[in-house]
Amino acid sequence: MDHDPDRLTLWPSYFDVRRSRRSGRRVSKDAAVKKPDLEGLYTAARAVGLRKIKREVNAARPSDPHAREGRLIVSRSGAEADAGASSKEEIMQIIGTTWREQRKKEHENATRPATTRTQGGQRPRKQGKTRGNTSRRRSFKR
Repeated sequence: MDHDPDRLTLWPSYFDVRRSRRSGRRVSKDAAVKKPDLEGLYTAARAVGLRKIKREVNAARPSDPHAREGRLIVSRSGAEADAGASSKEEIMQIIGTTWREQRKKEHENATRPATTRTQGGQRPRKQGKTRGNTSRRRSFKR
C-alpha cells in the first residue's frame, strides 16, 4: 500500500475508554467510549460532517494483528473543509466527543420508559366483576 499524505487512518481502538494511552488510546477519556466498533465510528464521523470516508471492515491494526476491528480512512483535506480540523488529533477529538454524546443520548432513550401512567386519567380497571352476566356467581355464599 502506497503512502498517501492526504489519508488518515482511524482505528476504533483509538477511542476505547478501557485502554490506557500506552496501550493505544489516542483521545482523552472525555472523548472515549466503551466497546468501540467500526459502525459507531463511521456514524460519528458522518455526524461531524465528514464526507470523504472509506471503511475497511476486516483490517487489523499492526500493533494488534489478531483483533480484526476494521478501520476508517478519512481524507485530510476533506476533514479540513468539512469539520475545520487541521490535525489528526483534532479530528479524533471532534469525532470522539460526538460519538460519546451519541452514546449518551442512546443510553438515555433506552433507560427512559416508553409510556408513563398517570393517576386518574385512565379508565378504572375492573376487578373481575361483570355487570351483564348474572348467571355467574358473585360470591361463594348462596
